[in-house]
Amino acid sequence: MCGIFGAFAKDGVNEILMKSSTDALLHRGPDAGGYYVSDNKKLFLGHRRLSIIDVSDGANQPMHSADMRYIIIYNGEVYNFNELKNKLPGFAWKTTGDTEVILELFAKYGAESFSWLNGIFAFSVYDTVADKLWLCRDQLGIKPLFIQRNKGHLIVASELKAILAANKDDTSSSAFIISKTAVANFLHLGYIPEPLTIYRGIKKFPAGNYAVLDLQSEAWTRQQYWSAKDYYLTRPIADEAIVSQQYKEKLFAAVDRQMISDVPLGTFLSGGIDSSLVTAVATKVSAKKVKTFSIGFEDDHLDESKYAEQVARHLNTEHHTFKIKMEDILELIPDFINVYDEPFADSSAFPTMLVSKLAKEKVTVTLSGDGGDEFFQGYGMYNWAKRLSDPKLQLMRKPLYVASKLMSERYERAGRVFNFQSLKRIPSHIFSQEQYLFSEQELRKLLVKKDFDFNELNRLPDLGSAQEKQAFWDVEHYLKDDLLVKVDRASMHYSLETRVPLLDKELVEFSLNVPLSLKVHPEYGTKYLMKKTLYEMVPSAIFDRPKKGFSIPLNRWLANELKPLLDKYLNKQKVEFAGLVEYKTVNNLMEQYLGGKKFLYNRIWALLVLHWWYYSHNQKNTLGQQY
Repeated sequence: MCGIFGAFAKDGVNEILMKSSTDALLHRGPDAGGYYVSDNKKLFLGHRRLSIIDVSDGANQPMHSADMRYIIIYNGEVYNFNELKNKLPGFAWKTTGDTEVILELFAKYGAESFSWLNGIFAFSVYDTVADKLWLCRDQLGIKPLFIQRNKGHLIVASELKAILAANKDDTSSSAFIISKTAVANFLHLGYIPEPLTIYRGIKKFPAGNYAVLDLQSEAWTRQQYWSAKDYYLTRPIADEAIVSQQYKEKLFAAVDRQMISDVPLGTFLSGGIDSSLVTAVATKVSAKKVKTFSIGFEDDHLDESKYAEQVARHLNTEHHTFKIKMEDILELIPDFINVYDEPFADSSAFPTMLVSKLAKEKVTVTLSGDGGDEFFQGYGMYNWAKRLSDPKLQLMRKPLYVASKLMSERYERAGRVFNFQSLKRIPSHIFSQEQYLFSEQELRKLLVKKDFDFNELNRLPDLGSAQEKQAFWDVEHYLKDDLLVKVDRASMHYSLETRVPLLDKELVEFSLNVPLSLKVHPEYGTKYLMKKTLYEMVPSAIFDRPKKGFSIPLNRWLANELKPLLDKYLNKQKVEFAGLVEYKTVNNLMEQYLGGKKFLYNRIWALLVLHWWYYSHNQKNTLGQQY
C-alpha cells in the first residue's frame, strides 16, 4: 500500500517541486521513496512505499519492466498475483511481490490484463517507446486516484494534498477554485461523489476505468474495463442450497487471498455481522492466532465493545479493546480536515481514525467488513425505497409531509422523506434524508449558487426492485465515495493498510446476482446469506440486538463540547465572507437545532465541516471570489 504521484508538463517539470509533492504522501508510504524523471524532463513519476509483500529493496518503485520499456508506480494490493504468474510461464521473476506481475502482464498483454486483476489498486505505467502514460483504477474504486488535466499538463496522485502541493506556486490555478456543483452535492450527501472534487480543476479518476495520454500529441482517451452494471442481476441463481454453498466458497477464498502478507495482520472487529463474519472466516483459514481490534466508549450508554469481546472470546482471537473518551476525539480535531483534504461529513471518521491509530501499534495490515450492507440489504433506507415506490403512497406524500410537521420530532424528521421533488431523483433523496442532510428544496433556500442538477447522480439500471436499485445506488456512490474514502484516509494517515474481503472482485460479481429473496428472510431479516454463514461459526444469540452504526454521539457533542467550533466557523462574518450559503438560512437552522430540534444536527455538522474546510484550506481568503 503506497502513495503515487505523477506529472507531465510540455514545458518541463520542476523536479524539486515534484519530489516535495510526492513527499506530501509520506504517511501513505514511510518505508521507501523513489523518483523517475524522463530524459526530456517532461515526465515525473514519484512513489512512497508501505512495504507489505516482498519488503526487500528490489520491490521498490518506480519499477522497470524486464525489457526496460515500461515503468510503473502503483498503490494497492492485487491478491491473485501468484495465479496470474501462470499467464507468463517460464518468466524469470526478480521479486516475490505483485508489482512486478502487474507490470509484466501489461508489458505482454496491454490493457487486456487490467480486468484480470483482483484487488485494490491505482497505478500508472509509462511506455518509454510509445511515449504514452497509462492510468488504471480498481473495479470498485477502493483505492483513490485524482487527476488534474489541462492543455500541456497532467498531474495524478493518490490524494488531493499532493496535487495542491504541486500547484502551490500558482494560486490562480483551477486547482484552487471551488466547485459549486461539489458544494451542492456535499450538502446533499455528506461527501463529494466521483468524478467531482471540491476543486473545479481536479477530478476523481473513475473506478473500473483506464486512460492513456499520448505525451507527443496530448491525445487523451479513457475506457471503462469493468462495470457493476454488467453483473447486476444478469445471471441470478434462485436455488438457496447452490447459492449458499457458492457464497461460502467465494467468501472463504476472498478472505484467504487477502490474508497474504509479509508483515503483521489483524482484523477490525466491531461485533456487528460484517466484521464478525470476516473475522470468523479469518480464524478458520489462518494458521496463526488472529489479532482483532475494536474500540468502545468510556460512557456505558454508548459502549458496545462488549459484543466484540464476546465474538473474540468465541473465536479465540488475540483481542485488543481501546476505550475512548471525548478528549480522544478532541485531539483529532486539528488533523481531521487535513486527513480528508475536502469537505467530508461522515463523523464515524473519528472512531475509524482512532482504531486505525491504535491498531498500527500492533499490525501493519487490517481486514475490515465494509460492503456487507450494500450487497445484502443491510440499511433501513432500502425499506423507504420500497415504500416510496408504491403509487398510492406517492399520491399521499404531500399530505403526509404537511401532517408530519404538526407531530413529534421523530415524525417530523421521517416526514421529510415524503417531500421529494421527482421520482427520477429518489435514490439520493432517500439517502440524504436518512442521513439527516439537505433535500433539494432545502438547498434551493440555502445555497448562494442554486443551479445544481442531481439527475446524473441518480441514474440507475432498470432491473430489480426498488430496494435493489437503492442498494445498487449505494454501491456506485455511498460505498465508494464515503465509506471506502473514510477507511482509506483514516488508515493510511497512520500508515496502516486496510483490506476489504467482502469487496473481493469475484465475491462482488457473485453477490450482484443473488436475488432479493436470499438477502432478506422472514426469520433472519436482512443479510440472510451472511448471517446463515456466520451462525455456523458464532452463536446467533450474540447478535440478537438492534443494528447500530460505528459513530460518535455527534448530536449531543455539537450542542456541548463541539459548540465552540460552531461559534468559530458558522458566525455571520465567516459564513458571509465564504459566500457559499445564505447566512439567514444557516442562522435559522442553528436556532432550531439549539432550540430542541435535534434531528437537524447532521445538517449543522455538514455546514460546520464545509466552513471549517474553507478556512483551513484558504490561507489568502480569496476562494470565495473565485467560486
